[in-house]
Amino acid sequence: METLETERLLLRKWQESDLADFYEYAKNPNVGPKAGWKPHESLLESREILHSFIENEEVWAVVYKENSKVIGSVGLHNDSKRMLPNIKMIGYVLSEDYWGLGLIPEAVFAVMRYAFEGLAIDLLTIYHYPYNYQSRRVIEKCGFRYEGILRMGSQIYNGQIYDDVCYSLLKEEWFQDFGAAADIFHEIDPM
Repeated sequence: METLETERLLLRKWQESDLADFYEYAKNPNVGPKAGWKPHESLLESREILHSFIENEEVWAVVYKENSKVIGSVGLHNDSKRMLPNIKMIGYVLSEDYWGLGLIPEAVFAVMRYAFEGLAIDLLTIYHYPYNYQSRRVIEKCGFRYEGILRMGSQIYNGQIYDDVCYSLLKEEWFQDFGAAADIFHEIDPM
């Protein structure tokens, strides 16, 4: 897992010392449910998940350079809805304290660039639940193409079943739409 850097963020491997920051945002009842996972109930629960991040190396810690604090995460995962080679899915979460600053689009864009230009991925996918308008805005801002709705696509931690609103971006679309403009993404208006 490579370290990625943007104007305001550092995306790096998770470390044991990130536990307090991770738990701080993961216990917030307004954060996890938007992504389908339950708020963390203890430091022990966060520690177990943190260890899986460290072992699997699919999820970057998002560090805000201004205060060196871990404020969220971005993951690049196999997409269980498309079990084909060279396709990855992006997932993300951000501390509520940092919502509305345009930080997640900045982080996602860095991961997109890494996936297409560094790993030569053919297709990136991304999903949100119909009620998560903030996530929809991030996805649209990052240039993903709307595909449609997978009805009853996901069951979340509490047993509820939601539709998945599906988007993707092909490698060719990335280079067509963002190739020369990738360096100026940070100049786009924040959310």
